[in-house]
Amino acid sequence: MKISFVKIIIFSLIIFILIVFWRGLKINNNYDTKSLIGNRISNFKLFEINNEDRYIYEEDLKKNKYTLINFFASWCAPCRAEHKFLLNLLNENKEIKIIGINFKDKKINANNFLKELGNPYDFVGIDTDGKTSILFGIYGIPESILIDSELTVIKKIVGPIGQVQYDDITKLTQ
Repeated sequence: MKISFVKIIIFSLIIFILIVFWRGLKINNNYDTKSLIGNRISNFKLFEINNEDRYIYEEDLKKNKYTLINFFASWCAPCRAEHKFLLNLLNENKEIKIIGINFKDKKINANNFLKELGNPYDFVGIDTDGKTSILFGIYGIPESILIDSELTVIKKIVGPIGQVQYDDITKLTQ
């Protein structure tokens, strides 16, 4: 019995697909930010939400002992929940500056959000297309990154800041 060349190609292709599929199942695809801890952030320029002629970049953040970069949006319910903790950080921790980056939001909605709940941010940047957030390893909001004056990531918080995260930030910045 002759095995045709086409049958060999099809059989080989099926084996190849099964191997790739099997290997794919073994890969850990969980969103893991632990690898960011200890790394430095760099090469960014954040434009101010209400004045795109004004911006900050990494040299500006080196002036702060600690900086919390918080990604938020007016349409984000967990962002509303964490907002009181950001206001507490502003009022109770003088060692930390908070930078807000408004994620895929309309300026008017972001401004109304801050007017309604209060503005804990020393600077509010804008990320209308989500590209800036990707540079920081952000995949959803709210997320926050705590850095030191050398721009080294000390902590990454995925999800809203609650009491536990607030306490962790406070301990790390005292």
